[in-house]
Parts: sequence; structure tokens; C-alpha cells
Amino acid sequence: MLLQNEHIRLRKVEPQDLPFLYLWENDTAEWGSGDTHNPLSQKDLRDYIERSTGDVYKDGQLRLIIETAEGTTAGCIDMYDFDPHNRRSAVGIYIDSAFRRKGIGQEAVRLLEEYAFCFLHVRMLYSFVAAANKKSAHFFASCAWQQVSTLPYWLQNSDVFVYQRITPLLQESVSREF
Repeated sequence: MLLQNEHIRLRKVEPQDLPFLYLWENDTAEWGSGDTHNPLSQKDLRDYIERSTGDVYKDGQLRLIIETAEGTTAGCIDMYDFDPHNRRSAVGIYIDSAFRRKGIGQEAVRLLEEYAFCFLHVRMLYSFVAAANKKSAHFFASCAWQQVSTLPYWLQNSDVFVYQRITPLLQESVSREF
């Protein structure tokens, strides 16, 4: 079944996820790895949940909650900067500290890849990873994403590595052309 396997499922954000989102978005230890510069209020997040249609084509993004088979919230995974014309999207992932290093993140990425490549017909997923964030760089490499470039001085205190995963069907057709 799409967006789930025997261990986890990816589901739309619900109002009851507000406490988790509030903790995760305000985890200042993670701010240096991305574009977050200020705390978010519960009202900000409640408004986001209410405004989100859950339709990546309408919203240009899709946040999915990662839930264990037992129904425990373990993190979230995002498609953002969704570009249907060029068939690509950026991906971000956050795993709650209690669930890290258990394979949940890799499973979530695999499910998102299947959804993006097979259902949405996206041909490329990519992620920006701060050079100083060795754990995240290792994570994307372990998911068979390739580092394709470096953006020097992209963040105030760090270069950024760009990791990319191209749909296997596109990779096969490109390799056959040459």
C-alpha cells in the first residue's frame, strides 16, 4: 500500500500533531542546518495545519507525519519547492531524537520516493545538507542519494551539500542513451 509498510506509515498532518510540530520546529539545535531563524508559535503552526490542503499541487509542499506501526509519532518528512513542470521537489526530514538510528528515516525516505516517483511522476528529489551536518550527509548517502554539488557559503556558517535521488526509470533511460 502506498505511503506505508509493515513498520511505518506516512500520513497527513492533523491538529493533534501540534505539540510535536511545536517541539520539532523550535529545536534550536537543528536551526543551523537549514533556513529556520526564529521560533514558531503554536498559533503559527495551527494556522499552517488549518491552511494546508494536503495537496502538493495546490500547496507546493507536502508535510507528512511519520508514524510507527503502533501509532507512535516518530517524525515528519516534507516535500517542498514542489515543481510539477520540471518534475522535481526538495525533501526535508526530521526524526524525533527517541527514534533516531532505528531505520525509520530510511524507511520514510523509501516510501516518499515511491510516492513521488511512481504516483506523482516526479523525476528528481533533492535535499540541501549543511556541510557541518555529518549525520544528515551520512543519512542521505545511506539512502543511495548522491552528492551532486556543493554550494559554497550557502549558509552563514557553512557550505551546503546538495544530495539528489533521480527516479530509477530516468537513470535507466539516460544510461541507455549513451
